[in-house]
Amino acid sequence: MDNALYVGLSRQLVLRREMDIIANNIANLDTNGFKVESLKQKTDPASPARTFGGPKPVKFVSADGVNRDFSQGVLVKTGATLDLAIEGQGFFQVQGTNGARFTRDGRFTTDPTGKLVSQGGLPVLDDSGGEIIIDTEKGQVSIGQDGSMSQGNERIGKVGMFTFANAGVLEKAGDNLYRNTSNLTPEKAEAANLRQGHLESSNVKPIIEISRMVEVSRAYETTSKMIDSGADLSRRAIERLGRVQ
Repeated sequence: MDNALYVGLSRQLVLRREMDIIANNIANLDTNGFKVESLKQKTDPASPARTFGGPKPVKFVSADGVNRDFSQGVLVKTGATLDLAIEGQGFFQVQGTNGARFTRDGRFTTDPTGKLVSQGGLPVLDDSGGEIIIDTEKGQVSIGQDGSMSQGNERIGKVGMFTFANAGVLEKAGDNLYRNTSNLTPEKAEAANLRQGHLESSNVKPIIEISRMVEVSRAYETTSKMIDSGADLSRRAIERLGRVQ
């Protein structure tokens, strides 16, 4: 029965981690550009504590990383000049303190020097990796579907849109940003279109997440009952053994 207890506990630990991920998805329902996540699981074979004709090895449950769904969220029109959304596969690139970061959150503004920055104050990079400077005295900024920026007849830059052959190399870096964890060089997202005056909403589907939350809660409760039953059976067996002696 000890093995059943250990397997049950390993399952509960994974369920708690899965519940945390689901709760985080729901919490980011209104976060622009947020991508829904799910927990990967695997069996982890290990030698049993004691076996009387039972399976070898005992297979415990463990987390195996996080899946991230990069499918596009709904584009919402805001009308703000520097609100940008990528239609298709791709990411904006910003300059973080520890290197380049990538995001789908296009809520941009300008700092006191006219530099185009993210909500976190990080410089937004153009398609060549340089910073973008906007002179507010030159009038309204117009941004084309390819990212080209102009004020009047003057071209002032091009918002960079980048993609990866394998989006799995991206890891969360906080503040709705991702870092590249590989040696892969990001490629220009030629097939993507930029929509000025729009923002991409989260791709979290609340009904699905709430259903997952209920399923995980029920699974946790079922596992708890199994552990309690196993512990009770062990206790009664020990009591009977004591009477025989």
